[in-house]
Amino acid sequence: MFNAQLDQLTDYPFQRLTDLLGGPATPDSLVMSIGEPQHRPPALVAQVLAEQAGTWGKYPPANGSPDFRAAVVEWLNRRFTLPAGMVDRDRAVLPVAGTREALYLIAQTVITPGQGKPLVLLPNPFYQVYVGAAVMAGAEPYFVPGHDGPVSVPDFTTLPDDVLSRVKLAYLCSPANPQGSVADMDLLIRNIELARRWNFVLCVDECYSEIWDRAEPAGALTACAQLGGAMDNVMVFHSLSKRSSVPGLRSGFVAGDVALMAAFARLRSYGGAATPMPILAAAAALWRDEDHVRENRDLYRAKLDLAERKLGNRFGFTRPAGGFFLWLDVGDGEKAALELWNKAKIRVLPGKYLSRGDVGDRYIRVALVHDLETTERALTLMAQTL
Repeated sequence: MFNAQLDQLTDYPFQRLTDLLGGPATPDSLVMSIGEPQHRPPALVAQVLAEQAGTWGKYPPANGSPDFRAAVVEWLNRRFTLPAGMVDRDRAVLPVAGTREALYLIAQTVITPGQGKPLVLLPNPFYQVYVGAAVMAGAEPYFVPGHDGPVSVPDFTTLPDDVLSRVKLAYLCSPANPQGSVADMDLLIRNIELARRWNFVLCVDECYSEIWDRAEPAGALTACAQLGGAMDNVMVFHSLSKRSSVPGLRSGFVAGDVALMAAFARLRSYGGAATPMPILAAAAALWRDEDHVRENRDLYRAKLDLAERKLGNRFGFTRPAGGFFLWLDVGDGEKAALELWNKAKIRVLPGKYLSRGDVGDRYIRVALVHDLETTERALTLMAQTL
C-alpha cells in the first residue's frame, strides 16, 4: 500500500524533537529549534498583495510572470556581478513555492531509478530535504563531512573515482545549514569543474546568501562566470523566506543550466505548485529592494554580537560566517536539548537529527530568529543552564 522507500526515511527532525521532549512547544516556551524568521516583514509585501488582489482569480503560469523573472535576473546580475545576458530570463529562471519543493523535485528530474543505484552527494551535517529527495528518487545518499573540520563545508573533489563515477546529483549548501560555513570561490570553481568532468548535477542551495556577518558569500553563478559564463551542470536555489523574513510567502526561484531547467519545468508542470500572481508581484518587488535586506542583516549581526557576549569561548562557539544558526558543541546534543527544555523552556534541535554517523551528536542547533530582547533573554538562560 505504501512506497517501500519511505522505510528508509527517519521521522522529520521536528517530529523527533517533539518525541524527545514529550510534546509540542507551549505558549511560554522559547522556540529556537526552527529557522523561521520572526522579524517584521517589509511593508511593501502587504501593499503589493493588496494592489494585486484582482489577480487571485487567475491560474498562474508555471514559469511565473515576465516581471518576476526580470526582477530575479536583475538581482542575480547585481548581487553576483554577472555579465549581461548570462542568465536568460525566459529559459534559465523558474519561480518555486519555496526552495524545499525545488530541492526535493530536482532529484526526480535527474535520477533514473534502478540504474546501478546512483549516488547523491550530501553535506554532513545537512538540510533534511536532501536526504528525502535522494531516497525517494531511488538513489543512495552519500554523506560527505566538512573538508576542514565539523564547521566547514565539504569538498567533493576529494572523493575517489569509484564514488564519483556513480554520482548523479550533489547538494552543496553555502552558507551552510546548520553550521553557517561558507564555500569560497576556489571551492565553488573546483566543484563545478568536477560536476562537468563526471557529468553530474551540482545543486547549490544559497538560501542564506544574504544573511552574512563579515563578508558577502561567493555565489556559484559568479564561479560559472569566471569559468567562461556557461551554467552547464549547475543550478542555484534562492528564497525570500530568510532574505526578506517572509517564510509564509512561500516564494523562491531556481536558476541555471537551461537544459536542466527545461526538464525541471516539464516535471513541475505535473507535480509543482505554481506561484499565485499576487505573490509573484510581491516577490518581484522584494528582489528589487535592498534596504530591508540590509536592515535584516544588521539585526542578525546584532544577535551574533549578543551570542558572542553571552557564550564567549564556551561550547565551541564560532561566529558563523553566514546564516542565523549557532552550532554549539555541548558534548551530547540530545541531553542538552532535554536539559534546556526541562529547566529553561527553550527548544533547540540536537545536531544528531541533522547528520549521519557521529558528526553531529555533540552539537545543538540554535536559531537566532527572534527580536533582540527575546534573544538576549534566551541566550542568558541557555548559558546558565548549559
